[in-house]
Amino acid sequence: MFDSPDKATPLLEVEGLRRHFHARSPMLPRLVRRPSGAVVKALDGVSFTIGRGETLALVGESGSGKSTAARCIVGLDRPTAGRIVFDGQDLAVDGSRRTAAPRRGRMQMIFQNPYASLDPRWRVRDTIAEPLRAGGLLRNAAQRRERVAELLHQVRLAPSDGERYPHEFSGGQRQRIAIARAIAAVPELIVCDEPTSALDVSVQAQILNLMKDLQRRFGLAYLFISHDLAVVYQVSDRVGVVYLGRLVELADCDRLFAHPRHPYTRLLLDAVPSLEENRARQPLADEPPDPIAPPPGCSFHPRCPFAAERCRSEIPLMKPTEGSLVACHAVEEGRLPTQPAPWPPLAPSARTVFSARARGR
Repeated sequence: MFDSPDKATPLLEVEGLRRHFHARSPMLPRLVRRPSGAVVKALDGVSFTIGRGETLALVGESGSGKSTAARCIVGLDRPTAGRIVFDGQDLAVDGSRRTAAPRRGRMQMIFQNPYASLDPRWRVRDTIAEPLRAGGLLRNAAQRRERVAELLHQVRLAPSDGERYPHEFSGGQRQRIAIARAIAAVPELIVCDEPTSALDVSVQAQILNLMKDLQRRFGLAYLFISHDLAVVYQVSDRVGVVYLGRLVELADCDRLFAHPRHPYTRLLLDAVPSLEENRARQPLADEPPDPIAPPPGCSFHPRCPFAAERCRSEIPLMKPTEGSLVACHAVEEGRLPTQPAPWPPLAPSARTVFSARARGR
């Protein structure tokens, strides 16, 4: 396992995480014949750690399994197999739901869509106070009101905003409310499922700066899920690349962006717009395979320009390579050419909105 900054005791350890779903055929075929029993392997043996105060990002195409991993970690989905160890306790198998509840209360989630994740019938003060009531942290109503006012101030909203309803706020303000709800119970880990994808670029920068400020102030750890590689580069300490339910590369952020090893990682980075007009690009070929019937061997081999016969028959394992963990036969055998250029500089329009505070290094 690739060591996180806190090498002694990672806050979260995910080992061999699997989540399989039974594929359901349309209604009419199910009435005339029995279901096929096909299984979608949304996660197929994912492993990583997150240290205290660290940000680990998961990137990959839609349907790769990133959000499924997030839902399993916070308890919204039940893993098919594997271990989710939070501060020494295996949440996937140890004890009942009631036994695991105190540990799960120390992790929270920020959802992708701030327009859908807040109850439109609740005032903001009730939304933010709900984790306090559910966790039995503050039973006195006056103390809860005081705590809600403090949380609104921490996310740079006015205490009087607690009397308003979600529809009275912009998208960025709603996401600030969602962040206030997430930190209300003083968690140690926050799972962020594309928290800025529904926001304008300038608002994204404000939310990312806020999240980094809160991380430094309270020592929060983040699991950050995103499609936006520019955002991932700004906020992450380490990055994991997920493809069709498997982790194919895991490395420090700077190393992965400057020296990507896996062909899929290279192609993802190559798709990002660059100011270098003449830079050669290798586009991703075809669509991702059908997750119900994935290809044998390496699942990326039908789209990989470096695939060989071994790739078509043998599943690659994660192995250390030049400071990274990579699951690729071509990397292991030295069949990949040297990356012609490091991570391209961001265009000025994207670069100016991310302050040094967002990068945090």
